[in-house]
Amino acid sequence: MKPLTACSAGENQFLYNLFARTIVPEVIPALRYYGLGLILWSPLGGGLHGGVLKKIQGGRHLTPQMQQTIERYRPQLEAYEKLCADLGEQPPDVALAWLLHNPAVTVTIVGPRTTEQLATSGRAFDVTLPEDALDKLDEIWPGPGGEAPEAYCW
Repeated sequence: MKPLTACSAGENQFLYNLFARTIVPEVIPALRYYGLGLILWSPLGGGLHGGVLKKIQGGRHLTPQMQQTIERYRPQLEAYEKLCADLGEQPPDVALAWLLHNPAVTVTIVGPRTTEQLATSGRAFDVTLPEDALDKLDEIWPGPGGEAPEAYCW
């Protein structure tokens, strides 16, 4: 197999995070086959994987759309933030570490709001997620069932 190389064309940037995994069945295997790397955006799911429940307890203002999303996925968010606490890690670090665990991921496009968020985002490189934590993340945020063709088996 060819070594992975990153592509800079806009059409090679994909939405991919714990919540949004639609590229798993076809795009990731194709990138791997052609030796291309994955450039992804919204690694924290628009803030969902950044410890949103703790932030709203601290008084952070949310849009009505985000409030609806949080309520819809509250059980998963609670389980996710509990898992992060059990691991002794911050939610954004776990989300980024999960992405970096995938060898197809070359770059994540992060959009920090503050310099502190930018400075701490590098912590994810030092987080090693044990296999049981990876399994638990898949349980909390289930993906499409793997790569094609297995993902399409009924």
